[in-house]
Amino acid sequence: MIFVVVKFTIRAERSHQWLSLIDDFTQATRHAAGNIFCEWSRNVDDPHQFIVVEGFESKEADEAHLNSDYFRVAMAWIPDVIVKAPEIVKTEMPQNGWREITELSPR
Repeated sequence: MIFVVVKFTIRAERSHQWLSLIDDFTQATRHAAGNIFCEWSRNVDDPHQFIVVEGFESKEADEAHLNSDYFRVAMAWIPDVIVKAPEIVKTEMPQNGWREITELSPR
């Protein structure tokens, strides 16, 4: 699995709109061939920073995502709402998707 985490810091006046603005991209990513997950979170210490966690079945699926029309569209408008270049962690992992933590379960 290709595991990707990207932090986006959004302009303060636009951060309340971010999840709506990025929804088309998110939905297209989730429906792309080879996508395992695409999930957004908000940083609890910085309300203007959002983190996307993505998983792709293969390098080819990740490359298709990066070369897609929906990705190009997002890359065209995102510079207008960010305050700095996004930060990324990207790695290949043998695991394919989420696993339950065996040491912890609900009572």
